[in-house]
Amino acid sequence: MATLSLAVSPPSPTPFPFSAPPPPSNPTIQCCSNISSYNSAPHEQLHFPTNGKPSFQQSPFNTNSPLPPRPRRIILVRHGESEGNVDENVYTRVGDPKIGLTQKGKAQAEECGARIREMVEGNGAAEDWKLYFYVSPYKRTRQTLQHLGKCFERRRIAGVREEPRLREQDFGNFQDRERMRVEKALRMLYGRFFFRFPNGESAADVYDRITGFRETLKSDIDVGRFQPPGQRSEDINLVIVSHGVTLRVFLMRWYKWTVEQYERLHNLGNAGMVVMEKGHGGRYSLLMHHSEEEMREFGLTEEMLIDQEWQKHARPGELNYDCPTINSFFTHLGDDGCRT
Repeated sequence: MATLSLAVSPPSPTPFPFSAPPPPSNPTIQCCSNISSYNSAPHEQLHFPTNGKPSFQQSPFNTNSPLPPRPRRIILVRHGESEGNVDENVYTRVGDPKIGLTQKGKAQAEECGARIREMVEGNGAAEDWKLYFYVSPYKRTRQTLQHLGKCFERRRIAGVREEPRLREQDFGNFQDRERMRVEKALRMLYGRFFFRFPNGESAADVYDRITGFRETLKSDIDVGRFQPPGQRSEDINLVIVSHGVTLRVFLMRWYKWTVEQYERLHNLGNAGMVVMEKGHGGRYSLLMHHSEEEMREFGLTEEMLIDQEWQKHARPGELNYDCPTINSFFTHLGDDGCRT
């Protein structure tokens, strides 16, 4: 498969009685938080109405607080060169999750970190810019993060989370090299997205777990989980360190690309990266950082590029009612909706 490297690839207790006394006719439970940040908040009371269900009379949370800043970028990074990239026989004796980086791969990871720092600092960054990392639990991705992270001081790292849903597509356990060659040839005939490796996964299976991760990520963005209140930089950047198939599927799920469009995409080179940058309206577009030429080389079609241009100016929650993908399905319709 062709590869593409884009630089632009955690008082004493009272004994429990055997039987509790009957509750008072109209009990009130006082709930006090011991968390220091909520000490000044009013106490929350639960009143039990006649149906026995609690009703919240007062909330300690400030519902009028401003929304947390959306991350400026979501940076997708593929791991550096691994031992398996150099010698496929490694897979016959070492489990895929335990395959590490080569010395070249470690150097590639450090170079990628330098490129990320240069991009963040050289593009109007706020003084308090930070990075938050999500990483696959495989050895080669964790090592990539360790070497990539050498380019950043501790104060620049807002946090890191190991995320199993970002793992590589499962090709089975210890692999038979010749059998895998046959299976990969069959995959090209069957279709790269739907072909499932014996005892492993298809890209469609990866899509299902990435869908769950995407919902977690969107929730993290909405609640501003990356930085504590009062310390939220407008220039927080998310970095996802993962694998080639997983990152392509992530982009497919995020931008709602079709199976046919996914199968046109090329793999990122080792330590290559793709940058989703926040556009003028708040959504993320690949064209905020990358050129159209780079994205065509990656495999984006003209329809996908038109949508990326729209993403540059659209706001979160908006829908693209002129989405050009519709033409891929209804080729018999003219501009007026009539058959041509």
